[in-house]
Amino acid sequence: MGFIQGYDSDTLQEIVDRAGVQERLEEVRPQRSFPAQLELVWLLKVLGDVDESKRVAEHAVRLARMSGTRKDLLHARILHASVNQQLGAFSRAEGELSSCIEEAEGQGWQRISALAHSHRGKTRYDAGDYSGARSDFKRELFLRQELGADDEQLEQVMTYIEAAERRRSRF
Repeated sequence: MGFIQGYDSDTLQEIVDRAGVQERLEEVRPQRSFPAQLELVWLLKVLGDVDESKRVAEHAVRLARMSGTRKDLLHARILHASVNQQLGAFSRAEGELSSCIEEAEGQGWQRISALAHSHRGKTRYDAGDYSGARSDFKRELFLRQELGADDEQLEQVMTYIEAAERRRSRF
């Protein structure tokens, strides 16, 4: 998404162009397509409206179950888990992400697996499991390298690994 200006090196949260995100939210809100629903979840989440984001995420999961592909369902579940993470429901988020990782890796869907590892790493990081977070970020790095990610993406994952190592050594 073009609204991300960077990531906070301590919290690992997105730093976004809030005005741009708000403007996009107004464009996307009336749309009912599955991709629009996923985008709406993310837009609401980064603006801090996690209750509304959770409601839309739950709807997106139901929509994907009824009429989407297995990949659609995994994407919806990953976003749903990221909302649970934001709400502090770390165990629930980690469990859902672990299930997504298992399915994605079983199907050979490396891009989805990398995304789920990234979110599980952030969930573990927020929950204080810095070793687990580091492990997830390292797996994400490996997968992204295999997929031929650009240097900017790889550097971002390295930043996550370094943050987990810093936190792990402090606690």
